[in-house]
Amino acid sequence: MGKLMNWSKLALWGFLGLILSFLISCNGGQSPTTGQELEFWTMQLQPKFTPYFTELIKEFEQEHEGVKIRWVDIPWSAMESKILTAVSANTAPDVVNLNPNFASKLASRNAWLNLTENDYISSEEKQEYLPNIWDAGTVNNISFGLPWYLTTQITIYNQELLKQADIETAPTTFKELEDVAAKLKEKTGKYAMFFTFVPGDSGEVLESLVQMGVSLVDDEGKAAFNSPEGLEAFRYWVDLYQQELLPPEVLTQGHRHAIDLYQSGEIALLSTGAESFPVIIKNAPTIAEVSAASPQITGETGKRNVAVMNLVIPKNTNKPQAAVEFAKFVTNSENQLQFAKEANVLPSTLNAIETYINEQENSTETTPLSQAIAISAKQLKDAQVLVPPQDNINQLQKIIYENLQAAMLKEKTVEQALQDAADTWNNL
Repeated sequence: MGKLMNWSKLALWGFLGLILSFLISCNGGQSPTTGQELEFWTMQLQPKFTPYFTELIKEFEQEHEGVKIRWVDIPWSAMESKILTAVSANTAPDVVNLNPNFASKLASRNAWLNLTENDYISSEEKQEYLPNIWDAGTVNNISFGLPWYLTTQITIYNQELLKQADIETAPTTFKELEDVAAKLKEKTGKYAMFFTFVPGDSGEVLESLVQMGVSLVDDEGKAAFNSPEGLEAFRYWVDLYQQELLPPEVLTQGHRHAIDLYQSGEIALLSTGAESFPVIIKNAPTIAEVSAASPQITGETGKRNVAVMNLVIPKNTNKPQAAVEFAKFVTNSENQLQFAKEANVLPSTLNAIETYINEQENSTETTPLSQAIAISAKQLKDAQVLVPPQDNINQLQKIIYENLQAAMLKEKTVEQALQDAADTWNNL
């Protein structure tokens, strides 16, 4: 009987050994995470930030044995089509860098992992990020975006051009901008600023409506901009154009043209981020020498915009936990702070932004770039995403811009342009 029991035990252990051998052979003799490769897409960060990401990825891989990161950098112009194709074909990366407006199009179609489900991101971890920035990555109660880096608009201005027109300070409101534009054109023949009305380009004019007190849509998604505030905002831009206080190419050229005009000394003010200052220093050193920074131009509401970059994770990834861990690693306070300093942008965690602002306030550096960064950072506490993520936001911008253009060219009255824009939106 004892021999039978011993043989039974031996048989049992032999059977378990066979199962174990089979599992090991199927898994290549590796641990469960060994051999995992995460594909990580960013937008136009190579080659400038290649050393930063090379070191970042190396550190993560050392802390997560068996996980490898394959970093793919995509040009800005190609990202939208590439990620749409990849999601449709179920070949999307595991972690991807997108802005909230574009990511929200797919969030409403259930394409992204909901980060607040299944304890991917705890409530404590969520509270590490700026609340208004976290909300920019949420649509229909789906938290699809882990906040990464931020930028707030500032105004870079040509002190020499303003001096020629006897203008002492840069405008900080749209009303002041109108006065400065008229004075500058009269005394120097130059334009004050360039704002694009090309439908598929910058949303800066759309944001200006919000700054002027316009509600874009109501709770049901219908047009809310057909209001007294909306009429006043439409009239502001139409009058500015018809008085020849805006360059005529605002109807045909994108925001990139504004940088070109500023660098060539053809406009006195440039609405941009602090990260553009090094570009101006490199491309137009004589203009950079007479340039300074001031706060973002806004309306009576005092609202200032912030542009957000998120990391999102496709829902179909077969490595959700590893993908979340990597996204959290990239966006933790320490790594965000380091990237913000290298890229002249702003971090999105409470600890990192507090450290960043303190360092700026205690810095003895007084260069135009440091001044621009300090202004950008200080604005962040009052900044918000002026046009929250929602379906068809690009169509809304297109409808408003096309009708503004029609009014500028006197093809419609301002009132008719406003009404037509509202009707077109409501009939979508």
